[in-house]
Amino acid sequence: MTLKIIEPSVELAQVLDAAEIMKHIERAGRVCYKSESNISDESAEKFIANIIKSGHESVIEHVSITFKIICDRGVTHELVRHRLASYSQESTRYCDYSGDKFGGELTFIKPCFWNDNDENFLLWRQTMATIEKNYLEMRQKGARPEQARSILPNSLKTEIFMTANLREWRHFLKLRTSKRAHPQMREIALKIYEILNESLPVIFSDIEI
Repeated sequence: MTLKIIEPSVELAQVLDAAEIMKHIERAGRVCYKSESNISDESAEKFIANIIKSGHESVIEHVSITFKIICDRGVTHELVRHRLASYSQESTRYCDYSGDKFGGELTFIKPCFWNDNDENFLLWRQTMATIEKNYLEMRQKGARPEQARSILPNSLKTEIFMTANLREWRHFLKLRTSKRAHPQMREIALKIYEILNESLPVIFSDIEI
């Protein structure tokens, strides 16, 4: 059996209408100053840039964005520490990786810090193969998924939906795109930054990568 190893990925899990998001934030923010009469077709960008520059970021909390993230379980242990967010994650208790739905095999996330010829990567790969063999054997011997999962590693692939408001995404990106962040977490954060900065540059372009 060939060991299934994939790269991590990030996917925007909703239709994102950037123009409507900007208008929505402006409408909310201008209530603070009773300046609704200043709203025009072109006013949102300048208004939002000014409130972010002034630190009035509570206004952008009125919009939330959801991502589907495929990564290893070690990364999700760090993701869920961001408390101002909502999560729905693939469950190793209820998912039977020996069943037809998963092709009777486990999937692992390739570590970003080793190349394919690195001795550490080869040792990692050998370890994942052993874990897969033993997990499937435990299931064959009658262990339930919630029992067999006790041997599953951080490198196991998982899928998680993460929803946060724009202010929290800014906070997340400032922390997790830092070079001091864990390399695999930074790998995910940079993918999220690329999507958000492309869609809503007024809100995210000031974050230094």
